[in-house]
Amino acid sequence: MLIHPNWSTEAFDLPTVSPLVGPFPGRRWLETWWNHRGSGALILAIADDSLLPLTLNDNRLEFAGEGDLTDYHSPLGTATALVGVVADLPDATEIHLDSMPEESAAAVATALRDAELEPAIAEHAVTAVLELPDTFDDYLAGLVKKERHELRRKRRKFDAELGAARIERRSGTEAVALFASLHRQSDGVKGTFMTEGMEQFFLGLHTDAGGVIDVLVDGSGRPAAAIFSFEDEAGFYLYNSAFKPELRNLSPGNVVLSHLIERSIAEEKQVFDFLKGGEAYKFRLGAAPRPLFAVTATKGKPE
Repeated sequence: MLIHPNWSTEAFDLPTVSPLVGPFPGRRWLETWWNHRGSGALILAIADDSLLPLTLNDNRLEFAGEGDLTDYHSPLGTATALVGVVADLPDATEIHLDSMPEESAAAVATALRDAELEPAIAEHAVTAVLELPDTFDDYLAGLVKKERHELRRKRRKFDAELGAARIERRSGTEAVALFASLHRQSDGVKGTFMTEGMEQFFLGLHTDAGGVIDVLVDGSGRPAAAIFSFEDEAGFYLYNSAFKPELRNLSPGNVVLSHLIERSIAEEKQVFDFLKGGEAYKFRLGAAPRPLFAVTATKGKPE
C-alpha cells in the first residue's frame, strides 16, 4: 500500500466503484477542493487496482472533499487500499466515510471488515436523479399531468412577458462573478453562502475542475438565472443555481431547468442529476431519489 503524495498518480484513471457520480471522485475536483479548502493530512491511498483519496484530521479519517460541498464519494477501482490505511492508523481513530451510493458503501464496508473492524452503514443523504428519455416530448409525457401543465405554462409566461428565453454558456471570471452576484441576492441562508472565499472556490472549480456556467437570458439578452454545473458524456450534474429574485413570479428557476433538461436530452445524456438534497421541486420535475450512505467505524479503543 502506497500513501501517494502526488496528485498526478495514474490511479486517478481507475473507474469509480459507483457509476454516474460526476466529477467528485476525480483528480481535478479533489485537487481544486484541497487547494482551496483542504486541511489536515492528505492520504492518497493506492494498492494494486485501488485508490481512495482521504484526509486525516484530529483522529478522524474521511474522504477528501467535505460532505457539504462534495455530492458523491466513491473509491476508484476497488476499496482494498483502505485495509492498508487502517493498519497504519493509531487506536481511537474514527473512520467516517460518507456520501457513497450503495455499491461504494458495500465495498468500503467489506474493506473495513477485512481490516478486522466492525463497520456500521447508515443512509444519511439523498441525491435526485432524472433518467432521461429519448425526446423532450417523452419527458413531458412522463410528468404528472398537473406538473406538465405548470411547466408549459411557466415557459409560455416567461416568453410572453420578457421575450423568448434562451440558454447561453458563459465562461471566465465575469461569468463566475455574475453567478456569485445572483447567488448573493438569494433569500435567507442561501444569500450568505457566497462569501469571497467561496467565490474563489467556484472560480477554481470553473477554471481547473471543469465547472460550467449556463445563463438563462430573456429576449433582450438580460440574465434571469444562472446554473453552475458539471457534465460528462453520460450526465449533467447541477451543482448550484441562482436567479434574480425580482423575477420570482416568472419562475426563472423552473424555466432554466426545463431548458437544460431539454438540451441534455438532445445531447443524448443518460441522466440529469440534481445532486444532493430532497427539495420537492426536483421530484416534481421527474427525478427519483438515489440514497447515499455513510460507513463508520473506530479502530481499537481509546487508551
